[in-house]
Amino acid sequence: MQLHYLVREPKVILDKNPVLILLHGYGSNEEDLFSFANELPEEYYVISVRAPYDLQPYGHAWYAIYFDADENKFSDDEQAKTSRDTIANFIDSICEKYPIDSTNVTLIGFSQGAILSYATALSYPEKVNRVVALSGYLNEKVIKEDFQTKDINSLKFFISHGSVDQVIPVDWARKAKPFLENLGLEVAYKEYPVGHGVAPQNFFDFKNWLEK
Repeated sequence: MQLHYLVREPKVILDKNPVLILLHGYGSNEEDLFSFANELPEEYYVISVRAPYDLQPYGHAWYAIYFDADENKFSDDEQAKTSRDTIANFIDSICEKYPIDSTNVTLIGFSQGAILSYATALSYPEKVNRVVALSGYLNEKVIKEDFQTKDINSLKFFISHGSVDQVIPVDWARKAKPFLENLGLEVAYKEYPVGHGVAPQNFFDFKNWLEK
């Protein structure tokens, strides 16, 4: 599965540059998060990816979300796993295509993109070393079952959520920190008094975290 994407080249050229891969939320597209590409640190490639499943009348998704007769919402976990593996292959292909440092790959995901960022990083820790999970949650069902047999020790996470998020409850987001810390991983967790979106302070905080 080929993924469509946008690229901002680094303004500071190194032998090999680090990369930030932006994964948008359900119903959005690659231009959404790319709108703040120029605010991100200058030594990075910034690559914003379009999710593979088309929605009607417009927009894209990493996996389908269904509602049953009682309006319970549930996710297509098999599609999510397919997207997880597609993202892992995408990381390999862009590291071949561009002079990217394959040991310095950061996933920045919003909402459904954050759920996929957790899943991809924990399933393929050899391909990712940092995750910025914005307004998402960690869904254990879409992580590879054998992930704890892999060397995940170098993974670092920045997690943020709006305390009044009406799309993904903040309680869901809060579970990621203890889950990851129990694995011995480094986690920064922040909440902001906003809904389902990225507050300016949130952007500033994760940018600072990246620069450290």
